[in-house]
Amino acid sequence: MAINKAGLNPADSDLASTAGVPAAPTGAFAFYAGLFCITAATLMLQLIQTRLLSVVAWYHLAFFVISTAMFGLSAGAVWVYLRRARYTERTLSHDLAHYATAFAVTMAAALALQMTLAPVTRPTMTAVLVWSQIAALLSLPYFFAGVVVSLALTRSPFPVGRVYGVDLAGAAFGCFGVLGLLNLCDAPSAVLWTAVLAAAGAMLFARSGIGGLPDRAPRFAGLLRRRSLWLVVLAVAATLNTMDDRRLGLYPIYAKGELQIENLPWFEDWNSFSRVVTMPPVTEAPQMWGPSPTFDAAAWTVAASDLNIDGAAGTAAYGIAGDLSRAGFLKSDITNLAYYLPERRHAAIIGVGGGRDVISARLFGVPQVTGVEINPIFIEQHRAGTAFGDFVGLERLGGVSLVVDEARSWFASSRESFDLIQMSLIDTWAATGAGAFTLSENGLYTVEAWRIFLRRLTPKGVFTVSRWYAPTHVTETGRMVSLAVAALLDDGVARPRDHIYLVATGAVATLVVSRAPFDTEALSALREATARLDYQPLIVPGEVPASETLRNIVEAPDAAALEAYTRSRTLDLTPPRDDRPFFFNQLPFYHAPKVIALALAGRSPGVGWGNLVATATLLLLFLIAFAFVAATIVYPLRDAVRDTGRRLATGGTVYFALIGLGFMFVEIGLLQRFSVFLGHPIYALALVLFSLILFTGVGSLLSDRLGIERPTRFAAWALLSAGYVLAQTWWLPPLLLTLDSSGLVVRGLVAVAAILPAGLLLGYGFPTGMRLVSVVDQRPTPWFWGINGACGVLASALAVACSIAYGIGATLSLGAVCYLLLIPAALVIGFPRAPAIPVGSGAAGR
Repeated sequence: MAINKAGLNPADSDLASTAGVPAAPTGAFAFYAGLFCITAATLMLQLIQTRLLSVVAWYHLAFFVISTAMFGLSAGAVWVYLRRARYTERTLSHDLAHYATAFAVTMAAALALQMTLAPVTRPTMTAVLVWSQIAALLSLPYFFAGVVVSLALTRSPFPVGRVYGVDLAGAAFGCFGVLGLLNLCDAPSAVLWTAVLAAAGAMLFARSGIGGLPDRAPRFAGLLRRRSLWLVVLAVAATLNTMDDRRLGLYPIYAKGELQIENLPWFEDWNSFSRVVTMPPVTEAPQMWGPSPTFDAAAWTVAASDLNIDGAAGTAAYGIAGDLSRAGFLKSDITNLAYYLPERRHAAIIGVGGGRDVISARLFGVPQVTGVEINPIFIEQHRAGTAFGDFVGLERLGGVSLVVDEARSWFASSRESFDLIQMSLIDTWAATGAGAFTLSENGLYTVEAWRIFLRRLTPKGVFTVSRWYAPTHVTETGRMVSLAVAALLDDGVARPRDHIYLVATGAVATLVVSRAPFDTEALSALREATARLDYQPLIVPGEVPASETLRNIVEAPDAAALEAYTRSRTLDLTPPRDDRPFFFNQLPFYHAPKVIALALAGRSPGVGWGNLVATATLLLLFLIAFAFVAATIVYPLRDAVRDTGRRLATGGTVYFALIGLGFMFVEIGLLQRFSVFLGHPIYALALVLFSLILFTGVGSLLSDRLGIERPTRFAAWALLSAGYVLAQTWWLPPLLLTLDSSGLVVRGLVAVAAILPAGLLLGYGFPTGMRLVSVVDQRPTPWFWGINGACGVLASALAVACSIAYGIGATLSLGAVCYLLLIPAALVIGFPRAPAIPVGSGAAGR
């Protein structure tokens, strides 16, 4: 992986490539193979850490992993620059092997320490200390990776284009190789196997034969020179950890604040996007989402196993062994209200999980039930012949078919019609009560997704959704109703209130949305069940809702009125759309002072406290990143800008700050956009990182041959780059919506195709800027490079906040504006009268 995301390293005389050296060592293959291993390991570590933090903390911390990786890589390159006299081609193989071994060893050591930490959610001094430790541990291995890649790109005797190509190839392999690795072992073991790959890279570097030993051995040379031993030790550790099913090895002590190593599970499975823990069965009163007040819990007992996804999202699996008579209590659960409607012949379940909704459908006599589940672990567990499959017995029920697919994509491509589609408390990947998911996007809870679900209904079919309910605050329930009204309005329904039925009990509300207005028979069935089970009716067609908020939402005459009213509330009740798919975040920035005041007064409105905690965590991580980059990148490089002149210092600083901000706004925006399209953040993370790394690298190399160091060319490039990114905000969303029905491979290819032009164009920005400032004065180029890296690290948190507040399109638009503003910044720097010396060429001298 390249040290700088938008191009090659700074091309001052101290860091220029030695590509012009004619002598080529016989160990060229070993050098290239070693670099391939290191860059692959660097990208793999990023993705695995995202998976690991998703278990112990939250999903939105993908941006935090990217920030720490960029910070560590940048700090490593700064460290090489500050010691440029020491690190030359004369000792290259030794140095590469030494720091590659350090990369492997610190990866394992940092993991061991990281497993002992419990991320704190409350904004306290303890949280500052814990997250600072996590940031330091995450970034430490990347520091050594940054040293290795910086040396390989700037000190090797091989053509820089070839070296950079191997760099990109390794990164590309890492992006996709990690998906297979995570399907074979748990995340801690995957980190250890990645360390083995890095150790193998160190062995290869040692055999490349470039230069000799340094005059003075580096620190810990005696410990790290035993590379074969480290390779064996790490391989043995990875093997033992992979085989461990008793949590005796490296394993998170805490996940979402819960102790993990005391109560051992019945089963535990990891894959590329989840950890599923199945606890041993216990016979007890049935666990229910929203039991009817008339339900007699003492009359029922059932063997049940708790299933937990990534330490937060939980459900129960009932051990009925395929005997529906043992599941009769589910008729008293509010999530199943819609099954009291007559003539339900074909039902579809979004999220099979432990199988409770599938059992419910068959319990109510629905003859044909299709369960759509994104996580193959659940489907494999339900197979007949497995201990869990026989325990629940879904395949014994008859009429049940299970599909492994992302629900939104599957329904978009399906040609079947359903009398009932059920989505009960599906958070997709995590719980939301503690703010766990409030900063992440979710493609199941948007207007576009619900329109897809409604179109898969028969003429009298219903879509039923259950969400958490706060009796004193209209929070998730209000937004759920707002979402339903918006979807109906977009489908041309004139009176959405005739299509919506909403009831609640305890902490759960169930919404029933009909494709057609409820007729007399359907409405009578729902009213009779509501009265008999003593549920609280909140919205009933033909009646005025008691809640003023719900009344104004359901009676909104059009989409504009709905948007205006829901935006005016203290919490954000606006209907989420694909451009702003943050259903679970209800803390609008424009009303934050009100929510903070209520929280401090102990009267936090429902999910407001969880949202506030998540937002405070985002701010905390931004401040930690700011402190880290200031101390290790900006401050050490401050001398490089002295005696440069105000014009170059100002123009160059603004230019490279804009590059860092703009690129990261585009990257995070694309990650969020394609997360909805591809169905899971890990797919988007792997694909977007791969595509951007590859195509920006190609663009960077093309800039050597097709330079733009002329005012008109530069302006044309900046306008084209900004225009393409900006245009994506209007042409890409409808295209992705049209292709929602395509398979994952096709959707992945579409994502790559959309990113390709952006990557090629944005890849020009960094090396072109370096050439412009180098013509004026080469001395401050390390400062500009450091500013670029620092702004890139900080921009990731800013981009997440921008998307939540104003939408993904706004984040991409800000990125486009940053590239547009490069034109005046470049004019301040000045354009050369003669062609600039290519960055990284041997002609740059030393």
